[in-house]
Amino acid sequence: MSPRKIGVTELVLRDGHQSLLATRMATEDMVGACEDIDKAGYWSVECWGGATYDSCIRFLNEDPWVRLRTFRELMPNSRLQMLLRGQNLLGYRHYEDLVVERFVEKSAENGMDVFRVFDAVNDPRNMAKAMQAVVKTGKHAQGTICYTISPVHTVEGYVKLAGQLLDMGAQSLALKDMAALLKPQPAYDIIRGIKETYGEDTQINLHCHSTSGVTLVTLQKAMEAGVDVVDTSISSLSLGPGHNPTESFVEMLEGTEFTCDLDMPRLLKIRDHFAKIRPKYAAFESATLVDTEIFRTQIPGGMLSNMESQLKAQGAGDKVKEVMDQVPIVKADAGHPPLVTPTSQIVGTQAVFNVLFGPYKKLTGEFADLMLGYYGHTLGEVNPEVQAIAEAQTGKAPITGRPADLLKPEWDELVTQTKALEGNDGTDEDVLTYAMFPAVAPEFFKHRAEGPHTVAKSDAELAAEKEAANSGKAQAAVGTITYNVSLGGRTHQVRVERA
Repeated sequence: MSPRKIGVTELVLRDGHQSLLATRMATEDMVGACEDIDKAGYWSVECWGGATYDSCIRFLNEDPWVRLRTFRELMPNSRLQMLLRGQNLLGYRHYEDLVVERFVEKSAENGMDVFRVFDAVNDPRNMAKAMQAVVKTGKHAQGTICYTISPVHTVEGYVKLAGQLLDMGAQSLALKDMAALLKPQPAYDIIRGIKETYGEDTQINLHCHSTSGVTLVTLQKAMEAGVDVVDTSISSLSLGPGHNPTESFVEMLEGTEFTCDLDMPRLLKIRDHFAKIRPKYAAFESATLVDTEIFRTQIPGGMLSNMESQLKAQGAGDKVKEVMDQVPIVKADAGHPPLVTPTSQIVGTQAVFNVLFGPYKKLTGEFADLMLGYYGHTLGEVNPEVQAIAEAQTGKAPITGRPADLLKPEWDELVTQTKALEGNDGTDEDVLTYAMFPAVAPEFFKHRAEGPHTVAKSDAELAAEKEAANSGKAQAAVGTITYNVSLGGRTHQVRVERA
């Protein structure tokens, strides 16, 4: 009996650097690996969506649509994949249906093939319009289940959600474990449950982060359960709050009943490319290596660093432990939503507020909306006392319907507003950029012609650092220590002989 082939989705061009380098990698540092990625034999290449769109215009002065078209040109043989937040698209609020349809149409037009559609609270109503739009374009609609653990989340519940997504037209399902909470046995039980309920030919893709240290074993159990495709990231941009290494996964299959048919020599070339690139972004490196505390707090790495910066800004950097203890409480009061963008930021910020000002003495507008149903229906019941505080603070009534049904048509007004901005190019793509990031887009349009503003260190800077490090080692070897001493606003180097 021949081995069963497992597909692999390569994440290095999107979630790999989003998780480890704060999404700061410039397109120019990715293009050199594209030919090898294109010919390595992946099921798909995730290269767009998530936070990359925001980062392109906010930090890099890059047009995200140009990035997508570049990848399409350089990887003609690959399925290009993106992460799409359902009715939120790539922004941080719900958009009315026509905007969602236009975004999907334009993404497909510019080269996108696979749309992994998810919703932060797993409300199918928030995914329906985006899924319909993908199906209409003839592209691949992948319905996504965000995994979390709570008293109300069960294997049966996840299997039921899978059926709802398939009924929407999903051509495949993704089980998305953004916090590395998915242990091997639950992965087996959920995947087996979906296969047994909806048929062995139901395609299931598994996305796991590596933060907790358990998920390489999770991939093994998932394969035993029948998973079809797994997500990995090339080893030179893997592990920590990132993902399991691609080459490690390949080696793991040797001598088993599974194969992935990836081209190892090309994988090693991809690895070497990003090994050279990674030091350029050292300033944005995540400090997390392994975090088993996540099973208690359920705080993804990016969310933790965000909370720490909020606390430091308030002069309360010593209160991180208190906030971490508060997060599970806030999550439960909000109905146990999975902690993924934007719910991770919403719950995390409210936990910070609870520590700084007292429990629910001050609510963020976003947390109040979450409590009142404006982000959708959570699986657990929300705390009625906290909901009453949200109602009193905002003057809004709780809702039970689909949040996007409350939105008025906005496309025509967005077109008008965008055309009034200096530097806009009159395209629907620019309208969509403005729609998602109205505070950032005007400055981006104004300066777009200047070209990319890389935030990476140059090769010359890296060489100088290396030379300085080597010089320091040489000095240490001959018994001197160099100190930098500041006097009168000037810095002087002082060498002291070792005793």
